[in-house]
Amino acid sequence: MEYQAQAFLPLHKDTFHILVSLADRDRHGYSIMQDVQQRTSGKLRLSPSTLYAAIKRLLEHGLIEELAERPDPEHDDERRRYYRLTPLGRSVAMAEARRMEQLLADARACGLLPQAG
Repeated sequence: MEYQAQAFLPLHKDTFHILVSLADRDRHGYSIMQDVQQRTSGKLRLSPSTLYAAIKRLLEHGLIEELAERPDPEHDDERRRYYRLTPLGRSVAMAEARRMEQLLADARACGLLPQAG
């Protein structure tokens, strides 16, 4: 699966943030938007059109799946769709994180960033 994951790299920043948002739990679209905004301290705000276009692509590529079950149907808006990382999606997110980690190591080695300490 590692080889298959490499074919998706490098990821667009919005795509990576969506996968990171789904890494720790299933979420609906608005929750993903909020999580990305919080994780980036407001520096990245996904518009609904950007988010749902990315979700459509992620679904088509098998990186996420839409859940049939709802976490709490009695207290939830029935229009919400919930998403989960697939094993391939998790593998792709991990491969991208490793790729970025290597970029940071290269930047440190070249003196662009201080050595980690």
